[in-house]
Amino acid sequence: MYLGSSFAFIAPVAAGYLLDGNDGAFTGVMCVGIVYIIIAVVIKIAGKNWIDKILPPIIIGPMIMIIGLGLAPTAISSIGLTGGIVDWKTIVAAVVTFVVTIIAAIYAKGRARFLKIIPFLVGIIAGYVVSVIMGIVDFTPVREAGWFSIPKFEFPFVTYSISGGALLTIVPVALVTICEHIGDHTALGQIIGKDLVKDPGLDRTLLGDGIATFVAGLLGGPANTTYGENTSVVGMTRVASSFVIKLAALIAIIFGFLGKLTALISAIPGSVLGGVSILLYGFIAVNGLKVLVKNQVDFNKTKNIVVSCAMLVLGLGGSVVTIATGNVALSISGMSLAAIIGIILNIALPDKEEN
Repeated sequence: MYLGSSFAFIAPVAAGYLLDGNDGAFTGVMCVGIVYIIIAVVIKIAGKNWIDKILPPIIIGPMIMIIGLGLAPTAISSIGLTGGIVDWKTIVAAVVTFVVTIIAAIYAKGRARFLKIIPFLVGIIAGYVVSVIMGIVDFTPVREAGWFSIPKFEFPFVTYSISGGALLTIVPVALVTICEHIGDHTALGQIIGKDLVKDPGLDRTLLGDGIATFVAGLLGGPANTTYGENTSVVGMTRVASSFVIKLAALIAIIFGFLGKLTALISAIPGSVLGGVSILLYGFIAVNGLKVLVKNQVDFNKTKNIVVSCAMLVLGLGGSVVTIATGNVALSISGMSLAAIIGIILNIALPDKEEN
């Protein structure tokens, strides 16, 4: 599983910064990591047998579908297909990326068979080249960037102080991303045919997520979350090696010190990323559907219809529930809200129906 900065924490960290500056923001992110670690320990002590009862296929399937379909608007807006007038060059870049990715994934043979393993990279490069030819790439940031640049690290007691002034604003969001964590690991497990929630287990995966988030906050970075994009890449390429993820992490760290390369990657047009994301996000959603089919979920049962309907509409309809106490507010939305409601309904509603 690949970890990256979480969008769920943007608003809480911004609010925490207004309350207590960098001190509160960085301390809050570190404490989010500590919450992950505490919950990992609790799961380790409580065991894992409860997981199947809480997360049966009727919950897992819609959760995975929501992850993929919830990201779909991002792909569409990146291309610009939101109802306004779109530049034909943007459409061409997206289509080229989309088509080349498909060709590499399906038709690569012989000496070019290796391209089946890296179809997304091939598609992005093709779309990037076409974008450059059409003149829609701005290389100004690349020219201005240095060849080597040191990221701006922060250090406790040196550049900022430990402070609890924003903890109640930032930390509660951990409950939201933990739901996301479970959903992504469940999706990835379905793709590779291994129950990652049990082996290596949520206790270990949450521990890793917690340590990573704690270290990120310690050095002045954002809280982490599991990335669904990587899940679909694994599914399309059939490469699920942990060594590959370790190597990707090392390459990402090296990129952070190469100013021009970072600027070159940042210059990739949104339409190119949108073109490849159609496959990325759609693949996740299809895997959710496969879970329901593989486990032969019976939709003649009213209970299963109610649970899945509620989850899909809440998860994809933009629903948000905000719980406010004094100056502290916790918002639960999207997949997290759908998962919570789905679990409650599945437990509360009877399995057997009367004739």
